Amino acid sequence: MTSTAADPAPSVHMVKLCVGAERVEDLEGWQRARAAERLATGRDPRPRHVTRMWPKRGDELVAGGSLYWVFKGQVLARQRIEALERVEGEDGVARCAIVLNPEIHRTEAAPRRPFQGWRYLTPEAAPADLGAATGTPGADLPPELRRALADIGVR
Repeated sequence: MTSTAADPAPSVHMVKLCVGAERVEDLEGWQRARAAERLATGRDPRPRHVTRMWPKRGDELVAGGSLYWVFKGQVLARQRIEALERVEGEDGVARCAIVLNPEIHRTEAAPRRPFQGWRYLTPEAAPADLGAATGTPGADLPPELRRALADIGVR
């Protein structure tokens, strides 16, 4: 079963810990390396995150949803979800590949407690994107300073 962004449904987002990465730059570098490997073997280079469970709200996720990444207890970035694809692991177990748009958008720092798996996130609860286009104050601050300010409640 494959879902794509053409499915009509209200959008919802997903939030997930970015395990193994301490900074957004770590995720960017990892995804660039995987994209080059996939491209070299003739496969779709878009980033994928494979998870054991298929999201029950998958149609809503691909209808405009994003995966929000948590780094060291803070949501700091997001990527648009483009599709959900069934993949089979080396152990023969079916899994869900969350196919992401390669563009990583930095977001306002938003604290998140540790959790396993993923959580759904309503559009109203999602942190805003940073950047000159959004006019967000402090978009040009270093990530560590933005994180420290968010920790003390300054946005």
